[in-house]
Amino acid sequence: MPPAGPRRGGPRGPRPKIQKGTLPRLLKVLLKNYKFHLIFVLFCILVSSITTGSLGIFLKNVITTIMNKDYSGLISLVLLMAGLYVLSILADLTRSLVMAKVTQGFLHDMRVKMFSEMQDLPIKYFDTHNHGDIMSTYTNDVDALRQLVSSGMLTIVQTAISVIYVFSTMLYYSVWLTLVVVLFVVLLTFTVKKIGGNSAKFFVKQQKSLGATEGFVEEAMHGQKVIKVFTHEGKICEEFDKLNNEHRKNVEKANTFANILGPITNNLGHFLYVVLALAGTFLAVSNLPIWLKSLSFSGEAISIAIIIAFLPMGRNFTRNISQVSNQINAIFMGLAGAQRVFAIIDEKPEEDNGFITLVKAVKNESGEFTESLDNNGVWAWKRPNDDGTATFIELKGDVRFKNVDFGYNDTKVVLHDITLYAKPGQKVAFVGATGAGKTTITNLINRFYDIQEGEITYDGINISEIKKADLRRSLGIVLQDVSLFSGTVMDNIRYGRLDATDEECIEAAKRASAHEFITKLPNGYNTFIKGDGSNFSQGQCQLLSIARASIKNAPAMILDEATSSIDTRTELLVEKGTFELMKGRTVFVIAHRLSTVQNSDVIMVLDKGRIIERGNHEELIEEKGEYYKLYMGSLELE
Repeated sequence: MPPAGPRRGGPRGPRPKIQKGTLPRLLKVLLKNYKFHLIFVLFCILVSSITTGSLGIFLKNVITTIMNKDYSGLISLVLLMAGLYVLSILADLTRSLVMAKVTQGFLHDMRVKMFSEMQDLPIKYFDTHNHGDIMSTYTNDVDALRQLVSSGMLTIVQTAISVIYVFSTMLYYSVWLTLVVVLFVVLLTFTVKKIGGNSAKFFVKQQKSLGATEGFVEEAMHGQKVIKVFTHEGKICEEFDKLNNEHRKNVEKANTFANILGPITNNLGHFLYVVLALAGTFLAVSNLPIWLKSLSFSGEAISIAIIIAFLPMGRNFTRNISQVSNQINAIFMGLAGAQRVFAIIDEKPEEDNGFITLVKAVKNESGEFTESLDNNGVWAWKRPNDDGTATFIELKGDVRFKNVDFGYNDTKVVLHDITLYAKPGQKVAFVGATGAGKTTITNLINRFYDIQEGEITYDGINISEIKKADLRRSLGIVLQDVSLFSGTVMDNIRYGRLDATDEECIEAAKRASAHEFITKLPNGYNTFIKGDGSNFSQGQCQLLSIARASIKNAPAMILDEATSSIDTRTELLVEKGTFELMKGRTVFVIAHRLSTVQNSDVIMVLDKGRIIERGNHEELIEEKGEYYKLYMGSLELE
């Protein structure tokens, strides 16, 4: 098996940072699918921001109207503002409804994209990444994205529009009071940048440590029986406590920096309120030249009406900056989550340079193969030629290894100079200690991993020339650890060939000796299976796995220790099912129990990645080597 990757998924390498291109990429994806929705949302924000930002102008006009004793004009102003605020409420409501649709649609698209890209990743990725950490990306990181899109980004846009509008209005009425507000904004921006920068790096750490913690919990749940039988409850709690403490510290640091922004910016806003009142009063009652007092685009001198108008405008201005700081949690958590989502999407997919495909072919009158038009005939490899024609090679199941060297990484070779052949219809067995390389050989046949040296051929074709999907379509497999899926018994059997009929699935179950126990189930073939198969015995799961492989009807078969963890009675049923499965096929068998491989055409004994003995049962017994020692019980498989 490949070397284990980082088990806890925690931070590694240099201090994590949010990548600069994460936000632009996020916006690009949003605009690609929801451009018109976002334009409408932008319009609603514009209406709401202008209405809210007009409060200062409204107050100024009200005071001026009252001072002029124009009470009819006052009523008109009140009605106008009431209408504008109703419009603002409708705009906010509509915006919320549209953004709910956009947010959920975007998250749906991201999950689909992430899941579809994950299907193209090589087996090596899943062997070296913690499954719980991957699941955390689908849950916690996607939820962080939701907060960013639904509130964080909207706040930034609304703030930008409000700030521009309010700043323009303030500048129109008084340059001096606007400068006071700008000085406070500079102070506020420096505070946000200083504290927010520290917050960002800890939000990245928070998301990573959360994934590590969930990965550990997933492992612990999966291994509860092992934990209890070895009484390691205390040890596992200690390990969880360490991970949980690390996560708590990251959350504390991230939220400490983020949460202190709110009180700081709010209090600065209150202080600005007082300073504006004092500065405005000073300008209004001082003996400064009139041109200095009226330094503005409106040309009006500072008055009580302008001062009162400036107070809510200044407050509005700083409140918008404060809202951004209050959303700093959602923004940085969302960006950290987006970075982890994009990391899965950007993982290098499984390479496939194959060009030979698997098709149904029939012989024409001249005895040559041509591609079948009605999906009848025999399976054949289709090799395209340079002139546009194709050469067809009948699929027979002839598999050969020639001087193969392989390692899961460049530093450690696990298979050395492996040379073997399996002729069509032969049963080839591999025996040897754990770690000898038995499963690795079958992984190479499937091209779950690619070799470093040598050559593997299938019906005389180098398997690197065959498209991986077509290569794997020609191979059936029964594993020791059975993977069943949520659905009915019939669905799980049909997983071997999705277009199989119910009758074909039942016939496959009969060949696999599974029909008898299935008919005794409460709902027969419609009995629901839990995703982990926990409502079935291990032997029953194995029989279903054999039925699933049987209905695939592949010319070559891999049986990876299919009977190693079941009772003797069930083993007889499994052996009966596999015997039917092996008829007329090239079969590779991995087994710990030598009784299951005695009738093999060839038995290969592996040790530390090398074939040290080969021959049939009788020949190896006569040699009195390693196989003989294993068979006689003087040497045990570890």
